[in-house]
Amino acid sequence: MSEFAWRNFDLYNPTPEHKMIRETVRAFVESEVEPQALEHDRREKFNLSLFRKLGELGLLGITVPEEYGGTGQDALAAVIVHEEISASDPGFCLAYLAHSMLFVNNLAVNGNEDQKKKFLPGVCSGELVGCMAMSEPAVGTDVLGLESTANLQGSEYIINGRKMWITNGCLDDEGTPADLVWLYARTGEKNGKPQLSTFLIEKGFPGYEVGQKIKDKTGMRASNTAELVFTNCRAPKHALVGHEGASVHHMMRNLEIERVTLAAMSLGIARRSLEAMNRYAQERSAFGKSLSHFGQIQRHIAESYAEYKACRAYVYETARRMDLNSGGNRLDSDGVKLITTTLAKNIADRAIQVLGGYGYVGEYVVERLWRDAKLLEIGGGTLEAHQKNITRDLAKSPGAILD
Repeated sequence: MSEFAWRNFDLYNPTPEHKMIRETVRAFVESEVEPQALEHDRREKFNLSLFRKLGELGLLGITVPEEYGGTGQDALAAVIVHEEISASDPGFCLAYLAHSMLFVNNLAVNGNEDQKKKFLPGVCSGELVGCMAMSEPAVGTDVLGLESTANLQGSEYIINGRKMWITNGCLDDEGTPADLVWLYARTGEKNGKPQLSTFLIEKGFPGYEVGQKIKDKTGMRASNTAELVFTNCRAPKHALVGHEGASVHHMMRNLEIERVTLAAMSLGIARRSLEAMNRYAQERSAFGKSLSHFGQIQRHIAESYAEYKACRAYVYETARRMDLNSGGNRLDSDGVKLITTTLAKNIADRAIQVLGGYGYVGEYVVERLWRDAKLLEIGGGTLEAHQKNITRDLAKSPGAILD
């Protein structure tokens, strides 16, 4: 790349197409997402009709090849979409992430040709809504401890178990299940270790139902979270993704884009919180001066700005280098989620402090952002899991520090 090209390189909108995606999503957020965000959070309602509009914009299959109904974009485009939506409604954005990254991208990367042809057009359009079921009532980060089982009997797998904390696990208060579930279950042991396998579960399979919708969450209330129950669920043999024992490979390939887009959600929360406190500090006066004249407020704003800009560069650079099909970038996908999720919570907290009593009520947005931010330190891998992964990876490859 020439010196002129380097000077004009935009990390956040590197191509005209990326810039167009950002402008399109930002306009959609302003006109469609923002007006409904507070009300759906208060009512703990998932806006399914609005979600389907994301399909009309080509966003539900953002990373899916065009031949299957997607838009064929890269990880950086996915980051742009998540940052922009999350700046308005992180709960709605989480539902989008669970569908587009945890289910749709997983299927596009790991499914066979028949599975992709059958399901990808519907999930890309929004006709079908998908979710991913890994966590269980007693199992979270320790995926090898999964207790759900799938046993092959003739031409069918018989699946038993319960899944917990599943975003998009139900679509409404009546317990309507997701149309499709990307399910992980045990299919035996090999060399003394549990063998985990992946299944595509369709609504209507006997024995698959929603146990309960999980209510009264601290945040992310505009996305539905549910328990899924599988009681002698009968799934045809062709519901198996890949071969038995392939789940760990599937997980590792998809966890990276999940964590980078969760980090992008954190950027959206941080940016909106920073904008809110900066604007309020200019408009509100105390002792004859705007709040921005006071050192305590200046520290909140200045440190938030510097931290946000640093994290944003890290997230976008990681996304720019990410190959959706091969993986191999766990170190930095863990790194961006580790640092950016806590950043979002802290900046939202500072925004509440700057806004005072106004920051503590829902009408002024930052209270909701603060509540939503906490989940990002837990879901998609806890902070402690990222710390463990990063330390282990650096012990194996100390030269990565210099890369």
